[in-house]
Amino acid sequence: MRVFRSYRLGVDQGSQVLFSDFEHDGEMWTGSGPREFRLAIAFSGPFDRPPVVHVGMAMWDIDISANQRVDICAENITETGFDAVFRTWGDTRVARVRCDWIAMGEVADEEEWQLY
Repeated sequence: MRVFRSYRLGVDQGSQVLFSDFEHDGEMWTGSGPREFRLAIAFSGPFDRPPVVHVGMAMWDIDISANQRVDICAENITETGFDAVFRTWGDTRVARVRCDWIAMGEVADEEEWQLY
């Protein structure tokens, strides 16, 4: 469990198409074996420390003639952003994916002063 020390809780969210590989015969659509796609996503403002980030698939377009193997997660989470990471493997063919994400964490309070 993550306990926030501040009453200043910031929540940011977004929706992002990660790829649309069927349009140009990209690797997720035509490839096989382990494949990965990463997209750096920036928050609309900074958090005080790395927030909690949840990523989920909001839309997927996938070929049903093979097993449907997918993994989606957030990696490299910092105060200013994270990487949305989509993975598949085997003979799975993925045409396109959109992810929705939400980040929650402490944000600065304009009333707090830091003495150096």
